[in-house]
Amino acid sequence: MNEAVLLSVTLAVGVGVGTLFYGGLWWTVRCGLGSSRSALWFMSSLLLRASTALVAFDLVARDDWRRWAACLGGFAIARLLVKRVVVAHGGLHAPQSG
Repeated sequence: MNEAVLLSVTLAVGVGVGTLFYGGLWWTVRCGLGSSRSALWFMSSLLLRASTALVAFDLVARDDWRRWAACLGGFAIARLLVKRVVVAHGGLHAPQSG
């Protein structure tokens, strides 16, 4: 496969993984703030999000530093995208119950 295409796909995977990571963080904060077991929410979410991201990066990037850089670049882009969505939806306000 052409190296440029491979790096583009790797960047896209980084954006996808980052979107899941930061979107999951936003969801966790929204749910965890209103929960009586917020520590459980935050710790289990961190373990799940971090392990998923690391496994995905390892599967895609393997031992090529350029692919790791592309994954991390996509991850950073996803942070910016998710931040825009969060701000557009009113920030980190806890969901209203009842």
